[in-house]
Amino acid sequence: MKFIAHINVMPQKALLDPQGRAVSAGMKNMNLHEIGNVRIGKRISLEVEAASKDIATEKVEQACKQLLANPIMETFEFSLEQA
Repeated sequence: MKFIAHINVMPQKALLDPQGRAVSAGMKNMNLHEIGNVRIGKRISLEVEAASKDIATEKVEQACKQLLANPIMETFEFSLEQA
């Protein structure tokens, strides 16, 4: 079976986010004072060929932990759906 994973990788809340800070400052310069605490991450979509959803979940989690997210600086979450 084929599954599609949608993965969100974000900087850990305890760490500074220079990109987010720059965007927050830009919002204030554009008179968008209501917008703040911007955090910038990445979204990854991928296909997984697996015998079951449980196996696909394990594979995506392994990919996130070993390659797609830096566990020291980032957190991740994902959703998985059958293609």
